Amino acid sequence: MKPLPTHGRFDYSPITGRPRHDWPNGGRLALYIGFNVEHFAFGEGLGARLAPAAAGTDVLNHSWREYGNRVGAWRLLELCESLALPLAAIVNSAVCDHAPELIGAFVRRGDEIVAHGHSNAEAQGAMSEADERALLLACRERLHQATGQAAGGWLSPWISESAVTPDLLVETGYRYTLNWCHDDQPTQLATRAGRLWSIPYPQEVNDIPAVVARSMSGSDFADLIVDHFDEMLEQSASAPLVMGIALHPYLVGQPHRLRPLRSALRHLAAARGTWWTTPGRICDAVEPIASGAA
Repeated sequence: MKPLPTHGRFDYSPITGRPRHDWPNGGRLALYIGFNVEHFAFGEGLGARLAPAAAGTDVLNHSWREYGNRVGAWRLLELCESLALPLAAIVNSAVCDHAPELIGAFVRRGDEIVAHGHSNAEAQGAMSEADERALLLACRERLHQATGQAAGGWLSPWISESAVTPDLLVETGYRYTLNWCHDDQPTQLATRAGRLWSIPYPQEVNDIPAVVARSMSGSDFADLIVDHFDEMLEQSASAPLVMGIALHPYLVGQPHRLRPLRSALRHLAAARGTWWTTPGRICDAVEPIASGAA
């Protein structure tokens, strides 16, 4: 039979039997929060919807999403500050001009800045190679100007990739991608310019598919986080694992979802055997292991 088309980025590898190691603090479960900070064009482009788009300018859905930048993000920052949790701020470069105070809050906390395209009203998968390269470079430069950090990681808006996105990421200076959700451990993707780390990013422990696609309540999503964590912590006894939690302030920053999320994060923060970190620090930990230096 004819072989199926393949991406050619990685080979199949079962998680059983892989080498064991501890994370830098001696734990076996690395945890990070992917704090998605997004800006959307008014009256055009993509965006999650609370209700069907109205004719003309879509005030309802646009303002619902903007609540995250004006209110929800600040409530979530207060929660993470109270629990001393680091964040991976996954940022549209348009936010640097739209909500510079929010960018400044991440910088003051020392959070890692991850590039997330220019706007979540756009998808890069259909771009020409030249346009996509320009996007990757422009986002990295704008975030560096605003934060002083050279973003090492990338998450595509809507996980939209072209056939050459991993190649372009390496060629434009990125170390890792969050686009692929195929494993519970960091893996390396083959590209025409060398290896690119893939750090696990969740499509299950993620409020957009949970709340928007599956209509889960805030309490249901909080229970999902706790159940996922408890099971992964048990599994990590036999293998070092990575658990990401993807949050969008316009969703879980709503008071009725924030309250159960607070209880869930307190449960996670109180557990032992974990390493609260960021994707970039996970890269720092696995690179010497992959090279045989550790």
